[in-house]
Amino acid sequence: MKKIFLLSILTLLFINTKIMAQDHKIYRIAQIYVDPAQLDNYTAALKQQMTTAMTVEPGVLSYYAVADKKEPSHITIFETYADSAAYKSHIQTPHFLKYKATVKDMVKTLTLEDVDVIGIAKKPGL
Repeated sequence: MKKIFLLSILTLLFINTKIMAQDHKIYRIAQIYVDPAQLDNYTAALKQQMTTAMTVEPGVLSYYAVADKKEPSHITIFETYADSAAYKSHIQTPHFLKYKATVKDMVKTLTLEDVDVIGIAKKPGL
């Protein structure tokens, strides 16, 4: 019985490893500190850029933008792209370049970090 259980676990780990190895998606976290006096303007520009990207770019898969409750000018964005080509294409689009030009004096600091997804848990349909 223990051998069957262990074999089942090893099989699941192998299958999961193979699936993750085939994932070419780009997962990126952007941590942004915005000038608090410009927060409303920044948020409007960000939302416009995200909405346009989701509408016209098939390689942009998701954005989650959140603000710290205690420091709303501290913004974190979790971005997902189909692959590195989709990301490279995204940063050359007119709407992204417009966003960067619009917010250049609003953003005090920007940190980008590429990450790997090690687990996902969500309700069906989300």
